[in-house]
Amino acid sequence: MAFPHLQQPSSLLADSINKPFAQRCQDLVKVIEDFPAKELHSIFPLLVESIFGSLDGVLVGWNLRCLQGRVNPVEYSIVMEFLDPGGPMMKLVYKLQAEDYKFDFPVSYLPGPVKASIQEHILPDSPLYHNKVQFPPTGGLGLNLALNPFEYYIFFFALSLITQKPLPVSLRIRTSDCAYFTLVDRYLSWFLPTEGSVPPPLSSSPGGTSPSPAPRTPAMPFASYGLHHTSLLKRHISHQTSVNADPTSQEIWRSETLLQVFVEMWLHHYSLEMYQKMQSPHAKESFTPSEEHVLVVRLLLKHLHAFANSLKPEQVSPSAHSHATSPLEEFKRAAVPRFVQQKLYLFLQHCFGHWPLDASFRAVLEMWLSYLQPWRYASEKQVQSSDSQPRCVSEKWAPFVQENLLVYTKLFVGFLNRALRTDLVSPKNALMVFRVAKVFAQPNLAEMIQKGEQLFLEPELVIPHRQHRLFTAPTVTGSFLSPWPPAVTDASFKVKSHVYSLEGQDCKYTPMFGPEVRTLVLRLAQLITQAKQTARSISDQCVESPSGRSFLSWLGFSPTDPNSCYPANDLDEMGQDSIRKTDEYLEKALEYLRQIFRLSEAQLAQFTLALGTIQDENGKKQLPDCIVGEDGLILTPLGRYQIINGLRRFEIEYQGDSELQPIRSYENASLVRALFRLSSAINRRFAGQMVALCSRDDFLGSFCRYHLIEPALANRHLLSPVGRRQAVNQARGPRLSLRFLGSYRTLLSFLLAFVMGSLLCIRPLPCTLLLVLGYLLYAMAMTLLTERGKLHQP
Repeated sequence: MAFPHLQQPSSLLADSINKPFAQRCQDLVKVIEDFPAKELHSIFPLLVESIFGSLDGVLVGWNLRCLQGRVNPVEYSIVMEFLDPGGPMMKLVYKLQAEDYKFDFPVSYLPGPVKASIQEHILPDSPLYHNKVQFPPTGGLGLNLALNPFEYYIFFFALSLITQKPLPVSLRIRTSDCAYFTLVDRYLSWFLPTEGSVPPPLSSSPGGTSPSPAPRTPAMPFASYGLHHTSLLKRHISHQTSVNADPTSQEIWRSETLLQVFVEMWLHHYSLEMYQKMQSPHAKESFTPSEEHVLVVRLLLKHLHAFANSLKPEQVSPSAHSHATSPLEEFKRAAVPRFVQQKLYLFLQHCFGHWPLDASFRAVLEMWLSYLQPWRYASEKQVQSSDSQPRCVSEKWAPFVQENLLVYTKLFVGFLNRALRTDLVSPKNALMVFRVAKVFAQPNLAEMIQKGEQLFLEPELVIPHRQHRLFTAPTVTGSFLSPWPPAVTDASFKVKSHVYSLEGQDCKYTPMFGPEVRTLVLRLAQLITQAKQTARSISDQCVESPSGRSFLSWLGFSPTDPNSCYPANDLDEMGQDSIRKTDEYLEKALEYLRQIFRLSEAQLAQFTLALGTIQDENGKKQLPDCIVGEDGLILTPLGRYQIINGLRRFEIEYQGDSELQPIRSYENASLVRALFRLSSAINRRFAGQMVALCSRDDFLGSFCRYHLIEPALANRHLLSPVGRRQAVNQARGPRLSLRFLGSYRTLLSFLLAFVMGSLLCIRPLPCTLLLVLGYLLYAMAMTLLTERGKLHQP
């Protein structure tokens, strides 16, 4: 039907670009309601791109990741209403869906493993891509996916989190407050409901029929992912399996599509082969997720747990697996193990191995801990005990723990290795250790993990070759329901299948409760003890330091000892409260580790007595842990850790020419340079006379040596062997040094002396003579004491 009195939708879309945002959305709503699908399908790709931004990241669209309700409440409410699962944009999607329109999506913007697989003519393991790949026409460039409107919309929505440029650090946007995060939550709640069924698609016209996915016609034959790689050109189209195998799957096709798209776009950036290559230290990172990306994935995992755990008790029992079970209930059972488990494991492995060693890792940590605790999102809430003790993990979660064994054990070892390289004095790092220890210390969880390891380590006569593919590799169908394999009751075989599918059958498994990991835990306990002592030392230092110390140090009266302070960390910024929190976190983490690995009190007490608590006679910390080599002291790994975390340090002092040392903050730079030029000229002019005077054996010779010869380098504490070799060739003759006159301390002393003289009615010239006379008396006394000390030296 033609609408001659209405402007074409494409021109309306172009005209609305320069209008205010609210008016633009009103125009779009009118276009969606007034025009038929035949005229709307041409503007649909442009509209989707204008909302979510271009795939190359050049166009930002509506910038949903920065739009916050508390900052822009009007625009925020308009966007949420327009893009709501029941809003105008989704009505447009369903209107086009009913007419079986297809839209091309370039394969080049898909995640790396998927793109590589398709370009090699290998079918990815997800049914999402089956029968969608289209070859370009003659002379065309690139492969495309032929997507229906709902798929096209969700593809763009999911990828906008990845393709758009990272948010500037200066913006300080809370991800949970932005429009994108809220929309993800709404879509998950709508299409993966924890109560009831998925709402039917909204009809765009009164009395209209709800759209359903059009039959997917075979496009190109593929080889099954993970099996032998067969070329597209060698497979005949008749070998393609039919897609519409089960009509009942139409009930949840949107739910299935949404989950698959989210998992593929957000998690499937690392294949098993790529993960194994990334274990090499020379491998380059292919994709680095942002903190915002990780937070959105955590939201997905939390909702998936709630979705899967919303099954009623009678539907969870084995007898419930009958034809009477609805597709949605089957989907709830299969969603996590079928689509999420392997890709999430590889995603987490990459994050644990490549994320910076800073506090931003907290986002990854919480995502991991959320997945580890599905019982937190169960529909039946366990009653918290009255004595505030952690609740016991029910035995009903043992199958989940066993079928996700590596996510518990190998990633725990990965976290241990990270914790051993971080500054545990920092409250943020101490909190992360505390969080992990607290989760794993939940009653009965460690026992279930240990039981899973025992099942995996059970010997068996025959391991079927690549048998684990039975549980992970789908057949070529459009829905997961039809090829779902029968449940395997052998618990040991299930655990082995899980491990082999993720690590390969030649993997070397390190038991979490074995001696190697126990050694790492003891090292962590040792470092926790050291960090607690360091935090207390910093606290004592802060309490003892006087308030006027910084001012006096600036003047030079009380120069700071570089060996008496610790490197800056967030304790310095947050004060005593943070020191108290750090000590509390570490104390509880140590107790949780003791419970998990059954460490004895005697082992932990040894750390307190043996590690870093012994002080030398001057009250300062010992040197870092070293061994003696040919060229001097060599740091051990423990010594490097002690230096990095401020537990111990070398006494560092300037060992070169005192006249050439860097200008200090308590010195006047211009005056120091002028005095250096003056003293250098005097030294050149009177070098011979000074040598002759210092060579005398009488009191005048001693007086000149006291002023003109600096202490021998041999008397200094030269810790570097290189410095010792250089010191041999650094014997210097007598010389005059006037640098002390450039110090603010000296200048202030002169000023105070003249002020005191004026108060006592002493003129400047007599005051100067008195100062010179007083210094001569002081110098003569010091000369006598120095010579007497030399006579008593052995």
